[in-house]
Amino acid sequence: MTATDAARAAAVRQRCAFLLLGSVQTTLIFTLASIAVPLPAIGREFGLQRADLILLSAAYGLTFAGLLLFGGRLADRYGGRRALTAGLVLFAAALAVAPLAPGIGTLLAARFAQGAGAALIAPAAMAVLRAALPSSAAYGRAMATWGGLSVLGATAGNLLSGVISALSSWRCTFAVPLVVALAALALAPRLLPGTTPSLGRTLDLPGALLATTGITLASYGLVVTDTHPWSSAGVLVPLLAGAALLVGFRYAERRAPDPLLPPRFLLDRRRGLALAAVALSACATSMTFVVLSLHLQQVRDWSPLQTSAAFVPFAVALIVSGRAAGHLIGRYGARTVTAAGLAIAAAGLALLALTGTDTNIPYGYGLLPGLVPLPAGTAVAFAGAAVLTTEGVPQHQTGLAGGVLNTAMESGPTVLFAILLTLGGDAASLASTGVALAAVALLIHRTK
Repeated sequence: MTATDAARAAAVRQRCAFLLLGSVQTTLIFTLASIAVPLPAIGREFGLQRADLILLSAAYGLTFAGLLLFGGRLADRYGGRRALTAGLVLFAAALAVAPLAPGIGTLLAARFAQGAGAALIAPAAMAVLRAALPSSAAYGRAMATWGGLSVLGATAGNLLSGVISALSSWRCTFAVPLVVALAALALAPRLLPGTTPSLGRTLDLPGALLATTGITLASYGLVVTDTHPWSSAGVLVPLLAGAALLVGFRYAERRAPDPLLPPRFLLDRRRGLALAAVALSACATSMTFVVLSLHLQQVRDWSPLQTSAAFVPFAVALIVSGRAAGHLIGRYGARTVTAAGLAIAAAGLALLALTGTDTNIPYGYGLLPGLVPLPAGTAVAFAGAAVLTTEGVPQHQTGLAGGVLNTAMESGPTVLFAILLTLGGDAASLASTGVALAAVALLIHRTK
C-alpha cells in the first residue's frame, strides 16, 4: 500500500468513526426530547397527574446531568471506548424495557437508567473522537460540527416522536434510539480506536457523590417549581440541599489530590463564557419546544402530527446552518461565530415573544419568522462554543471536557427554564432568554 492509499484509508476510518460517534451523540439528545410531544398520550394511558408527567419528562435529564462529571472521569480513567461500550449496554437495556412498561413506575425507572447510560456515553464519545482524530486541526473541525448535533437531536426527537405517536404508539418512539444503540455496539470494535486509560488516576468518589447528588437534587427542586410554589418545602428542601452539596463539592475539590473537576479548568474566561453560551442556547431551544408545543396543542388545538410539522422549518434552518458552521469557524474564528450565533438566536426569540403566542396571528407570519433565525443562530453558537470549550484541553482530560460541556447543555435548561418561567408568562420568558443570549454574545465578542 502506498502512502497515498494509507492516507485515504485513514481518512475513511476517521469519517466512519465520526459518523458513528456523531449518530450516538445525536441519539442521546433525541431520546431526551422524544417524550415531550407524546407526554399527554402517556398521561391518558396511565391516568397520570401533572406532577407525574413533569417527573417523567425530567427523569432522563436528572440522571444525565447529575452523572456527567463522573462519567467523564470514568472515561478518562478506564478509556473512552470501554466506557462507551458500558454506557451503550445500559442505555440499550433501558430502552428495551421502556416500551414494555405496564405502568408509570417501570417507565420512570427505565428513563432514569437511560439517563445514567447517556451520562457515561456522552463524555466517552468525545474521548474516543479525540483518539480517532489525533490532528488538532481535524479535531477542531469535528468539534465545530459536534456542537450542533445536540440541537439536531432535540429537533429530530420532537419531530419524529409526534409522527410516530400519531401513526402508531408512543411506545414505538423508543425503537429509534434502541436501533442506533445496538448498531453502535456492533460497529464500535471495528470502527473506533482504542483509548489509553489513565489507570494511575484516582476516581475522587467523594467529589463524584457530592456533585451527582447536588446537581440531581437542585435540578429536581427547580423542576417541581412548575407544580409547587417556590416557598414550599417540596421546592426549598431539595433546592437548598442540592446547593449545600455543590458548595461542599467546591471545597472538597480544592483539597482532593486528583479532583473530579479541577478548579482551574473553569477559570479560563473564554471557556466559562462558552459554557454559558451552551447553557443559554440549550435553554432557548428547549423552552421554544415546550412553550410552542403546549401552545399549539392546548390553545390552538393542533394534533401532535401538526405540531411536529410546525417545527419542520426549524429543522431545515438548523441543518443548513449546522453544515455551514465549520466553514464559518475556519474563516472567522470560534469566538466571532459564537457571538454572532447568539445574537441571531436572540433576534429569533424576540420575534417569537412579540407574535408567537398570539392566537389571532397565523403561523406563516406569526411563528415562522422566529422559527428560522433561532435554530440558525443556536446551531452556529453551539458549534463555536464547543470549539472554545475543548480548545487547549489535554487528551487525558477529553472526557472531563465532554462531561462539563454536556452538563452545561443539560443543567442549563433546567435551571434557567425554572427561573425564567417565574416572570409570569411565556412571552416574557422567551424575551428574557433573548436578552440573556444577547448579553453573553456581547461578552464573548469583547473577550480577547
